[in-house]
Amino acid sequence: MFDISFYKGKKVFVTGHTGFKGSWLCKMLVNAGAEVTGYSLNPPTNPSLFEIADIASYIHSVIGDIRDYEALKSAFDEAQPEIVLHLAAQPIVRDSYKDPAYTYETNVMGTVNILECVRSNNCVKSFLNVTTDKVYLNKEWVWGYRENEKLDGYDPYSNSKSCSELVTHSYKRSFFGDGHVAISTARAGNVIGGGDFANDRIIPDCIRAAQKHEDIIVRNPYSTRPYQHVLEPLYSYLMIAAMQYEDGRYADYYNVGPDDVDCFQTGALVDLFVRKWGEGMKWVDRYDGGPHEANFLKLDCSKLKATFGWTPHWNLDPAIEKVVEWSKCWMSGGDVRACMDRQIEEFMGR
Repeated sequence: MFDISFYKGKKVFVTGHTGFKGSWLCKMLVNAGAEVTGYSLNPPTNPSLFEIADIASYIHSVIGDIRDYEALKSAFDEAQPEIVLHLAAQPIVRDSYKDPAYTYETNVMGTVNILECVRSNNCVKSFLNVTTDKVYLNKEWVWGYRENEKLDGYDPYSNSKSCSELVTHSYKRSFFGDGHVAISTARAGNVIGGGDFANDRIIPDCIRAAQKHEDIIVRNPYSTRPYQHVLEPLYSYLMIAAMQYEDGRYADYYNVGPDDVDCFQTGALVDLFVRKWGEGMKWVDRYDGGPHEANFLKLDCSKLKATFGWTPHWNLDPAIEKVVEWSKCWMSGGDVRACMDRQIEEFMGR
């Protein structure tokens, strides 16, 4: 198992640090002893995990727009990071239909901007761009997509992340061909975990319904997705970035997802949540005829397993338990930071 203590004393620059995944990532890095600088817009939700867990108290947090190159470069130049983890994005499919231009500006030019910062500094040894499983041309087939499949996301969000991948590939070949910076991308599936308050995501919808003692509304119970606890991909990101820091031959493009057993229909996922939550919760099918979203999508993660000896730590059953544990802790006014620490320690097997 990869030892996260590698990050002790390392200077790490995280874009998108105020988001759900970014907040958990910063907590993991701080716990490992890293010197973390975060660059992002204000938290995208209210409430937000970033504020609930008081992440800003433990890192150097810079509030700025990834589209603003000069502001980004100023923060980057000051931080002089060794490792860069690029998570900043407009991450919601439905929002990308509402404002495609903003989605492309953030997800494509944001990637250009952070790579320009890397290119203009000699401090960086390892760069990881976090994209999505939705970068692939989705043919709705039953087997998982491999890293060499065609990239051509359908909707503006998915397509913008395909473009972000291609930008990274181009920069890697054009400016970092000598290997002085190790560059990878990681394509992750749907994540769940305590503290996700985003709109148009099924588990946050479940939590909001539980708060209000209402039925859970499920708009598409038959879509199939690979679900994993948020700590799964974050651990993989840290592993990839660290391993390529030590040996540039690990720099590549990797799928990060659960095993086939955790590819669930949305309705089955909500069934599991309802059982774990208790209190008489139930859900109703309320298809809303919204914009196009893939009905079936999963990843083949053989490459990650073969390269690093990686396997998922938690399947969906304990992952949902951890979501319920964190959410009930937060709703009862408990110590959510301590809850996060416990879950991280348990995940790491300590």
